[in-house]
Amino acid sequence: MKITRIEPLVCHARMRNWIFVKVHTDQPGLFGWGEATLEWHTRAVVGAIEDLSQLVVGEDPTRIEHLWQMMHRQHFWHGNGIVRSTAIAGIDIALWDILGKVANMPCSKLWGGPVRDHVRTYCHLGGGRMEDFYETPVDNAKRFAELAQQAVADGYTAFKSMAVPSTLPLEGMKPVRAAEAAVRAMREAVGEEIDIMVDCHARPSPAMGLQFGKALEPYHLYFFEEPCWPESIEGLAMINRELVAPVATGERLTHLAQFRDLFAARGCEVCQLDITHCGGLSEARRIAALAEAHRIALAPHNPQGPVSTAASLEFGFAQPSYIICETVHNDVPWRADVVQEGFTIDPKGRIVRPNQRPGLGIEIDEAEVKKHPFEQEVLQRVFLSDGSVGDW
Repeated sequence: MKITRIEPLVCHARMRNWIFVKVHTDQPGLFGWGEATLEWHTRAVVGAIEDLSQLVVGEDPTRIEHLWQMMHRQHFWHGNGIVRSTAIAGIDIALWDILGKVANMPCSKLWGGPVRDHVRTYCHLGGGRMEDFYETPVDNAKRFAELAQQAVADGYTAFKSMAVPSTLPLEGMKPVRAAEAAVRAMREAVGEEIDIMVDCHARPSPAMGLQFGKALEPYHLYFFEEPCWPESIEGLAMINRELVAPVATGERLTHLAQFRDLFAARGCEVCQLDITHCGGLSEARRIAALAEAHRIALAPHNPQGPVSTAASLEFGFAQPSYIICETVHNDVPWRADVVQEGFTIDPKGRIVRPNQRPGLGIEIDEAEVKKHPFEQEVLQRVFLSDGSVGDW
């Protein structure tokens, strides 16, 4: 069996262009689906996929680790950068989909079989609709409460909000009080039994991140996400030591050694590896084993397209430390038209039952994908009160 072609298919989904990766083989009807979505870097990732295809076309698709090592290590530059690690991930995910089809079993069974009966999911406020999640002003506490109630009405027992604004490296209490008011409004709207996550989006400095975290302690967050830049491992570790709420991070890390350093510093309690950015399912399994050794929970970053979701869920069924999966369901109204999924979702609680189909259990409707050709993503720019550049 040989790989004959690697085909990227781009599907414009407003804020992101989903990059689906189809790996073809010389066996009739046998191919695999991956995803390599990276917002604002679509052209670069598609080019990287085409470059990597030169390494693996003609090779046996079932030698997944061998091919991963080739893609990561060959042609001098290691695959640590975000563009190349995302391109590797798209191909790697598709190879696991192929192997599951060859073995006629879901990917989770290739990795030792399911370790749980269902996977819990959480949503973004607004279901992933860009205007609700990313553009609701932090000082509009009433709107945060309304969106929180809608998430619960949609069946979710957990949701994530962006209730922390961009700030200068040090500011007074105004932004902190605005964040506190938004989170208090959400907690009062949904009660104590619903889990609330707050995503800082790595906007604050360590000093400001700690101030936000301390102010939000009374509202018992499920986790406190990216309270400072991921490059500031010492800052993350300091905040994690000082707060009761678990710190979550890892979505911007792209390889095992970065997670090694993060875990050794105890920079988090929740690892948010992104399967589409960290080198795919092969590298994600190594990161998960390292997290298990440190007793750090797994909650993958997953605001991308439907192949990423299928891979994240399949991964979750086979990982003991996995606690919850990020999902979006309302980023574009036609999302469900693009994919048929093997897993099932219980509307009550939004828990996912296992996929029973081979591989990732998904089918992509290529005709639907073609209805949404590449467009420039909606760019996000942030400038702070003094005109300096802030973090989105």
